Amino acid sequence: MNCTIIGFSDYCTYTWKMAAPTDAKKRNQPLWEPPSGDGCPKLHLYNSLTRRKEPFVPQEGKKVAWYSCGPTVYDASHMGHARSYISFDILRRVLTYYFDYDILYVMNITDIDDKIIKRGRTNYLMERYLQEALSPEQRLKDVQEAMKIFQSKHDRETNLDKKQMYAGIVKATTTAADALQSTLNSQKDESEIDQNTKAMLEAARDPLSDWLDAEHGSQVKDKSIFFKLTQHWEREYHQDMEALNVLPADVLTRVSEYVPEVIAFTQKIIDNGFGYESNGSVYFTTSKFDNDPNHHYAKLVPEAYGDQEALKEGEGDLCISQDRLSEKRSPNDFALWKASKPGEPAWDSPWGQGRPGWHIECSVMASSILGGSMDIHTGGVDLKFPHHDNELAQAEAHYSNDHWVRYFLHSGHLTIAGCKMSKSLKNFISIKDALKQYTSRQIRMVFLLHSWKDTLDYSADTMDVAVQYEKTVNEFFLNVKAILRSTPSNGPEAFEKWNEPELNLNQQFQTCRSKVNEALCDSIDTKTAMESMRALIGQCNVYIQDRRTVKATPNRMLLQNAAVFITKMLRVFGAIEGDEPIGFPLSGATQNANVEETVMPYLQVLSEFREKVRQTARQQKAVDILKLCDALRDDILPDLGVRLEDRDEGAAVVKLVDRETIMRERQLAKQQAEEKQRKKEEAKRKEQEKQAAKDAQRRIPPSQMFLQETSKYSSFDEKGMPTHDAEGKELSGKQLKKLAKLYQAQEKLHSEYLKMCGMTPSTD
Repeated sequence: MNCTIIGFSDYCTYTWKMAAPTDAKKRNQPLWEPPSGDGCPKLHLYNSLTRRKEPFVPQEGKKVAWYSCGPTVYDASHMGHARSYISFDILRRVLTYYFDYDILYVMNITDIDDKIIKRGRTNYLMERYLQEALSPEQRLKDVQEAMKIFQSKHDRETNLDKKQMYAGIVKATTTAADALQSTLNSQKDESEIDQNTKAMLEAARDPLSDWLDAEHGSQVKDKSIFFKLTQHWEREYHQDMEALNVLPADVLTRVSEYVPEVIAFTQKIIDNGFGYESNGSVYFTTSKFDNDPNHHYAKLVPEAYGDQEALKEGEGDLCISQDRLSEKRSPNDFALWKASKPGEPAWDSPWGQGRPGWHIECSVMASSILGGSMDIHTGGVDLKFPHHDNELAQAEAHYSNDHWVRYFLHSGHLTIAGCKMSKSLKNFISIKDALKQYTSRQIRMVFLLHSWKDTLDYSADTMDVAVQYEKTVNEFFLNVKAILRSTPSNGPEAFEKWNEPELNLNQQFQTCRSKVNEALCDSIDTKTAMESMRALIGQCNVYIQDRRTVKATPNRMLLQNAAVFITKMLRVFGAIEGDEPIGFPLSGATQNANVEETVMPYLQVLSEFREKVRQTARQQKAVDILKLCDALRDDILPDLGVRLEDRDEGAAVVKLVDRETIMRERQLAKQQAEEKQRKKEEAKRKEQEKQAAKDAQRRIPPSQMFLQETSKYSSFDEKGMPTHDAEGKELSGKQLKKLAKLYQAQEKLHSEYLKMCGMTPSTD
């Protein structure tokens, strides 16, 4: 017998041929096809350069080169800054931890700027002035002199918001100065004069600072005055960002460390034909750049081209004098390098002593780290023109390209009562002040619940929505944890059959996950993602309640999966720190010691013991013991961060909550109770006043009710009914008919009053 030896691949081929259909049509059909699927959404980002959502495609694989405009450090960071920095932190976290991009995040610190120079000088001069031994009369005279200049500044101002701010300063200073003058005239004691002098100097700080700067600013020569200011406020900024849980930049650049690079960058722009020197300053030739076929000026806001007010503001307060403006070939040109005047910090350059222009700073620092083209550039929407448009122009002039930035992302304004939050308008809430009232998580929740690119109004109502969202999520986590503790965590008992309620909830869970993914792909729409998660929490809560109603145990694995997913997403968004799989971390919880795992068994025993005591106390009607049990629940345990929730059956549910959270809840409940009581008392008072007015009205005889109304009527008949109006004109029949009805109604009221008093009504 002959045997044929074949290999494995030959055998597979042979076997398939033997099993394959002989019909040619069937033989040509594939044995397996992949499912068609619905298609996975791709990440799109709203690009300010195109004003639409664009597919996000980094220039180099998964690597993302990102530059973000940082703070100008001359004052406290406010919630307007938080709007940008938290929003970009959320975008950065989502791109990193959800979409798995490898990001190099660069941010600058502006520590050379007109605002910094002016603030540094005025702080120094004001401190020196206050230390001088001057009489109250002399200080009053100085303030009056300063107010003449400030009033002119107010009168020239065309910006309505600034004009209103200046008007407020004028009013406050004038009032304080008048009070001091009155005190001096009446020769009051020295303590009152001193108090009024301090009040005037506080009100007049801005006008007096401007006056001192005009008089003595050019004499300030010490550079350390300016850097003392910036170092202080940069330190404060970093503390604020840490408190807000904003990730630090991978690279932090300071303008003062990049002056040589600014000079070289500016020289290259001149060499490329787009810059020119004038009187020690260097300016960018806007028209030449815009007329170049390879370039385009004002890409972000072309409609703002030539907006002189915006351009002047971009140049800075110290550079809008007539001599500086006359140096430029065109009003649309902007400074790359500014010749320093007396009283300004200066560095050597080929064009003389000077300092960087504002716009060139970002172009140079970003390029020094990221090169001639970056993937993402972020900043506040108010920086679009001229700052970012000028950044683009000078960088593309330097690199001879038209793609220095691929995606420009701008965060929306933050307003207070509809007005833009701004340091220059003194219309701001500092981050530190906001954190005294709300937690970092609650502030972040506000931004997560709104689109990062839209205007957001900061108010108590807006914050209340975020606080309520946090509470809803936290309660869900606590309820799920309670269920997980009360059900088997492993073994066959941990897995229960899914019936229709579980199948429905799982479908809602999967729908939520899909909606969250779609929302994040849609230009990182956290608002929709958060609403989808809120809906899932609501559906889980309904499921839990339905299970309890029929005395069935909720499915632990299904609820656990939902809670883990929501925890994961909030961690991606930066609203949860730590690595706990479910819930917000407790104060004191660390990687090495999980507070909840440690203390919960003891608290559970305490809860069960308390329930047995309560049952015994009820049976024996021991009211004092029941009160002690209530005090343990309401007063003692909350101070330790423990909440007990009594149920109709069984021991109370134990929930570990941050003590601060419980204290805030108790304070809020107290405030709500007090407000409810206040409204109740107010309603009672109004009712009493209403009744008193009604009683007073009932006492008036109908014959007297119109006689008091001499402003309406001039003549009356024998019953006291008006016959003529105040001008002596006879009343019409319609008017008399209306008055007769009022008269009859008063007769009835007065009659009831007399009967109540035991008197007989008059028959007249």
